[in-house]
Amino acid sequence: MAAGGPAAMNDGDDKGGLRAALGGLTTRGRSFLAAGIAAAVCAYVLGQGDLLRVGLLLAALPLVCLAVLFRTRYRVAGTRRLSPSRVPAGTEARVHLRMENVSRLPTGLLMLQDRVPYVLGPRPRFVLDRVEAGGRREVSYRVRSDLRGRYPLGPLQLRLSDPFGMCELTRSFSAYDTLVVIPRTEPLPPVRLAGEASGYGEGRQRALALAGEDDVIPRGYRHGDDLRRVHWRSTARYGELMVRREEQPQRARCTVLLDTRRIAYQGTGPDSAFEWAVSGAASALVHMLERGFAVRLLTDDGSSVPGEGEGGFAGSTHESADSAGLMMDTLAVVDHSDGGGLSRAYDVLRGGNQGLLVAFFGDLDEEQAAVAARMRQRSGGAVAFVLDSDTWVQGESHDAAVAGAEERLRLRLLREAGWTAVLVKPGADLAELWQLAGQQSAVTQSALTGGVTGGTTGFTGGWS
Repeated sequence: MAAGGPAAMNDGDDKGGLRAALGGLTTRGRSFLAAGIAAAVCAYVLGQGDLLRVGLLLAALPLVCLAVLFRTRYRVAGTRRLSPSRVPAGTEARVHLRMENVSRLPTGLLMLQDRVPYVLGPRPRFVLDRVEAGGRREVSYRVRSDLRGRYPLGPLQLRLSDPFGMCELTRSFSAYDTLVVIPRTEPLPPVRLAGEASGYGEGRQRALALAGEDDVIPRGYRHGDDLRRVHWRSTARYGELMVRREEQPQRARCTVLLDTRRIAYQGTGPDSAFEWAVSGAASALVHMLERGFAVRLLTDDGSSVPGEGEGGFAGSTHESADSAGLMMDTLAVVDHSDGGGLSRAYDVLRGGNQGLLVAFFGDLDEEQAAVAARMRQRSGGAVAFVLDSDTWVQGESHDAAVAGAEERLRLRLLREAGWTAVLVKPGADLAELWQLAGQQSAVTQSALTGGVTGGTTGFTGGWS
């Protein structure tokens, strides 16, 4: 990414720039100027012409250096490249800077400085030797953040100095780059989660798989269709060329619901309950996309990401990487919502069977647990990870134990509604909880179906 194009290193016609240049005098330059003025005053009082000449020389030297440096027309092009531009929290990224002298004059000593937010580390500074005309210099530095977010890098600054060290001038490029720190993700094991065969997993439907000649559902002819697929009976009936539809599999669908309500979480920082929920949602999204699911990210306020494909789900398989990147960018900046309930998310889900539902809930009161229970009726299968944020803040104290008992009552309500519900304690490993959810899902499905009986071919689970 370009941090800046060719930039002239002077502001000779700008009075404000001239005043700023006077402020660029170094301690040495100010000392020479003060000594020259003092000598000139003393020479005037004492009537000493030689001392006056010495004073004028001392005062003129920093001013001449300032004028020469201020009028120097350095043209320097700067570029910045991030490798990579999107990193998980706690992972380092490298920033490459390249400076190129595009003028006909060699530069003097340059000090290069890039502005970075304090959470990414100290501000990097580099000293560049004289750059010949047409020459270039390349440097790099590392940045790292334990906090997810979008962090601006820049502007890039150059500090120029004269050979005598009398003054320093700073020039800035105007362009910025952005480093996206996404939540940490954890690889999840492939387990079977209970749900309807028509919704997802290995039981995904195949559209229009009809066998008999009379059962064929035709469509209009399109340019490039094989003429051998023309269905003449339908062509005669509709008066236009019709072809047989090919059997096409429907993509498995999965909705990942992230509860962001401020009242549902306590504590802040990388190890807080809310950050665990965000990281868990990111891990589930990546896992389901890798399994070939069409995935949608939904929050408690009803907002859906990415919404590019049909029904708001991610696009086809070759678009999964772009969809994952878009959802990760959203999770990088997601914050607490001021909403008090899950009703908006329920309104989005009530439109029909949306396949598998994976939810990450904070604290649930009785009312919100009832709303979450109704969500199960609108999905083929539902898995909930419920965080008891009190224990994340207070540990296993008495009050936290009472709150944990209340949370387990909410889990019971969810399980009675058909959810596969798992309680998340501080420091829990998502991969282990995912495996546990798969085991509970198998037990729940076995209880619902009474086991697999002879002649039953409907499969109720899916690889997730």
